[in-house]
Amino acid sequence: MTTRRQADGAIVVEVRGSLDAATVDGLRTTLLKVLQAERPVTMVVDLTFVTFMDSMGVGALVSGYNTARDTGTRFVLRNPSEFVHRQLRITGLADMFGLPPTSPHPQTYTP
Repeated sequence: MTTRRQADGAIVVEVRGSLDAATVDGLRTTLLKVLQAERPVTMVVDLTFVTFMDSMGVGALVSGYNTARDTGTRFVLRNPSEFVHRQLRITGLADMFGLPPTSPHPQTYTP
């Protein structure tokens, strides 16, 4: 996981791999510390390289979203994979995160 500030002041947290019981504490800690210390106008959580997310991962994103709301920060999820997008749709949270009802990156299978 890496954190960087964009030229427009937004903070981007790039997440890689799985978001599950073994990894979510690091994500949650990073999100909350950055939000409380930096209070950015926008926080972007880049999920491009997240390959798996379970309910613990969803919970970490919700914690970040709630803390961002409390600090007046706009919380954005960027590039969720079809799998991650589906997890958020199933839990009814895609709308809360401002994601479209279907993934803009549909999974295609070729034989």
